[in-house]
Amino acid sequence: MSSAVVPPGNSRHQSRPPKLPSLTGLRFFAALLVFFFHSSLSNSPIPPNKPINPFADSTLAHLYEKTFVSTGYMGVSFFFVLSGFVLAWSSRPGEPITAFWRRRITKIFPNHLVVAAAVVVLFAGAAITGVSQWLPNLLLIHTFFPQASVNLSLNPPSWSLGSELLFYLLFPLLIVPIRKLRGGALWAWAAVMVAGTVAVQLVSTYLVPDTPKSAITPISDQQFWFGYLFPPGRLFEFVLGALLARIVLAGRWPRQLGIAVSLLLVAAGYGATYLVPFQYTFVTATIVPIGMLIAAVADTDARSRSTWLSSRPMVWLGEVSFGFYLVQGVTIFYLRTLLGGEAFSTPVALLVIVLFFAASLLAGWLLYRFVEMPAMRRFARSRRSAPATAPVIVPAQRAVSAPAAEKATEKATEKELT
Repeated sequence: MSSAVVPPGNSRHQSRPPKLPSLTGLRFFAALLVFFFHSSLSNSPIPPNKPINPFADSTLAHLYEKTFVSTGYMGVSFFFVLSGFVLAWSSRPGEPITAFWRRRITKIFPNHLVVAAAVVVLFAGAAITGVSQWLPNLLLIHTFFPQASVNLSLNPPSWSLGSELLFYLLFPLLIVPIRKLRGGALWAWAAVMVAGTVAVQLVSTYLVPDTPKSAITPISDQQFWFGYLFPPGRLFEFVLGALLARIVLAGRWPRQLGIAVSLLLVAAGYGATYLVPFQYTFVTATIVPIGMLIAAVADTDARSRSTWLSSRPMVWLGEVSFGFYLVQGVTIFYLRTLLGGEAFSTPVALLVIVLFFAASLLAGWLLYRFVEMPAMRRFARSRRSAPATAPVIVPAQRAVSAPAAEKATEKATEKELT
């Protein structure tokens, strides 16, 4: 067992939990899993619903889709667990609830609104037919509606933001009892959260109508909605992440369960998705290894052991991963319509996938650089309550110009806000 994560020193700055750069880098791979899922789809979720998979060779097309058939579910589950973990890791007792809500809402809504507008423009309004579809989406309450025309309206990847918004609204209430848990109670409640993901699918299977069948899944649209899209059902992953953060902070994460072991279990969990009933591929088959990987990487960071995930390129990719994820409904689906929906020879199909990736990464960076960060700097913190800017310490032997000092302060502020 590792020792508790208590940084040395008595200053307010030093008493904060250590940063987790490797977890930031790991975020990109979760978004990449979603990318491969989206680019392998047989049908676009946005009208005119043409195939996305670019391979003309039916064997390769089937292999590509089959290989990544559950990676989208796995990537989203990773983000939900990570969200709970990071918020619990960095939470500060006594922080005003309104300040927390302001920061988190600013994090997601500007990006969401910009991408939604892009979908309307690029698809000429084909993704919406009335106010009952686009208004719930803009407000991020669309996944509370069982109708597929509403819960996957506008930009389909934005469905996950409906769950994130619920997480953010409830977190100030959830973290209070989580902070009070000690010792074995943390592990016991973590097990309860895993069991909760099973309970959701049991309810979906036996209590939710299984007809009419969905056109794109082996279950009904209502079962898919309840078992995958409905925000309250995803709270188990979020709370699990918060509990794992408390376990690592308390020094109770077993060092034997390191990154290598966790990666092997992630691979085994993904293999299990080919064996279990479809509903259990959403979360249940992979939730334990996902939680283990996040905790193991965080524990490594907390013990000041650098990994290649904490390198500057990987941290950059992690920082743009939210935008990279969110724009895929525009970049992949829209580019596919420009290509006419036809299939291609294998070399050309591979180039098409590279095009999808490059366009998604570029658009994700543009979203991060020109929407997300400016919004966070401007709106994430009340100017009336913002603390005085920390002084920039300048070595006696070298002077720093005012613009350089401002730039350093701006960078520090960006990291603090995100």
